[in-house]
Amino acid sequence: MSPRRAIFLDRDGVLNAAMRDPDGRPLPPRSAAQLAILPGVPEACAALRRAGFLLIGCTNQPDIARGTTPRAFIDWVNAQVVAAAGLDEMRLCPHDDADRCRCRKPLPGMLLDAAATHGIDLGASWMVGDRFRDVEAGQAAGCRTLFIDCGYAERPPALPPTATAASLRAGLHHILPCEECLP
Repeated sequence: MSPRRAIFLDRDGVLNAAMRDPDGRPLPPRSAAQLAILPGVPEACAALRRAGFLLIGCTNQPDIARGTTPRAFIDWVNAQVVAAAGLDEMRLCPHDDADRCRCRKPLPGMLLDAAATHGIDLGASWMVGDRFRDVEAGQAAGCRTLFIDCGYAERPPALPPTATAASLRAGLHHILPCEECLP
């Protein structure tokens, strides 16, 4: 079997709307009412699928380790996002930084594990994320990176991403440069 290409997608801020704390930092939805798939996400994911990419969500959810959000709720959100975006799967890191696990972005463990499972060519793949952690994980795994710049009050990626856009839909032309591939 020949290597496959994948699009690794962060969840909050890329696929669904991220909430913000009072300091402007992103937060995941805390209730079903706060879960909103971002405009253009289903269409962009459909275009990526038609182009032959696997679609794999990769999300850090440290509130599980912190005990502030039940795992069942995060699993429910993940299932809703997978269905709405048409993802092949959602990978999850439930740890906090202090746990020092290899799957917590900016470490590339989730991407490397998915590549091993699915026979993915990381050099032909992309990581799409709205935080420095996502971009740095993609770079560490050897992927091209699309930074969704949401204007958060936090540092940017240490190294420049391959491309930057305001949304997944707006950045699609960096991944699919041919007009017939766009939704």
